[in-house]
Amino acid sequence: MDEWEDVWRRQTPHVLAALVRRHGRFADCEDAVQEAMFAASVQWPREGAPRDPRGWLVRVASRRLIDQVRSEASRWAREERLAQLRETGPARSTDDDPLHLMILCCHPALTKASQVALMLRAVGGLTTSEVAAGFLVPESTMAQRISRAKATLTRHGATFPAPAPQEEATRMAAVRHAVALLYTEAHTRSSGPVITDAALTGEALRLARELVRARPADPENLGLLALLLLTQARAASRTDGGEIVPLEQQDRTRWDVGRIAEGVALIEAALPVGPVGEFQLQAAIAAVHAEARTWPDTDWTQIAELYRLLDAVAPSLSVTLGRSAALARVHGPDAGLATLDPLASRHARSHRLQAVRGHLLAEAGRREEAVAALTEAARLTRSIPEQRYLNRVVANLAVPGP
Repeated sequence: MDEWEDVWRRQTPHVLAALVRRHGRFADCEDAVQEAMFAASVQWPREGAPRDPRGWLVRVASRRLIDQVRSEASRWAREERLAQLRETGPARSTDDDPLHLMILCCHPALTKASQVALMLRAVGGLTTSEVAAGFLVPESTMAQRISRAKATLTRHGATFPAPAPQEEATRMAAVRHAVALLYTEAHTRSSGPVITDAALTGEALRLARELVRARPADPENLGLLALLLLTQARAASRTDGGEIVPLEQQDRTRWDVGRIAEGVALIEAALPVGPVGEFQLQAAIAAVHAEARTWPDTDWTQIAELYRLLDAVAPSLSVTLGRSAALARVHGPDAGLATLDPLASRHARSHRLQAVRGHLLAEAGRREEAVAALTEAARLTRSIPEQRYLNRVVANLAVPGP
């Protein structure tokens, strides 16, 4: 079964895009695609994969959709729709690309958060739990959000037409956030035994490149691609034998200089163009890290200032955590801790907050508090590599110093 999972995951967004573009009715199309995937899970291991897996899945999913329409059809309108489905057939189109599906998912009837969540489920192939982790909300909350999004589309009779020009900027912003969240979840898995999903990071990078190809004059598209390239450039040094290696301990000779050069060139091209957005600022921070030859060479003053600007443009928990770490490098751990204290009660179940706080407490010499925070972070995370790393840090802190 495992040998087919990668094929199914890669093809699912293409198949769903094909059905939604031609037939609308997102929820019905999603059900039909799931039925086609189930049929493939039964037939392919027994008979072998077809020469054209995507075409096979589109045909089977279309038939399932036709069957569904037929079972519901009791009026002339239903019968006419069935005839239209038969005439349309499963022929391929350039609109089957996942990027097109992502743009279509940004229906104006949905909130921005719902747009992004629906895209991550439909295109990214993430589970509801993984999407929830990306939003830093409970799984039950995200499940309700996705269900409400589908119900809203049904109520509005959404057939996913191409967006009007005045809507495109808003939709593209939601697409960027979805691509960024897809990459973040793939680059640092929120749960499971591995830290990175190479297939999903590759898909996120591909989609970011498609955004630049589609709208090369948009500086935020350039910023997003630069951010992903600069982050991915450090991928080879992030783990050692499956264990997490923190940034300060990474072997920088293993960083991908080609990706760093491309990322830096992109952000240098983007910054002078127009208003500076959140992805340009994130990419600028990543560029400062990438261009530092050693950890002590890092320009933390510049990074702290960039985080200040980012906090003004797009405040979030992750931005506050990054800013606190930078302030700690410039002004000492107490300065970093001061930015985290107001968040302690509101985000008590965030393992990221507990982890950053634990590290800063350790730097401040508050060992017992650091052990408590890092132990709680290890308990809260669902990522096994992160859990092992945090437990190692706790074990080292538990050993009395000289």
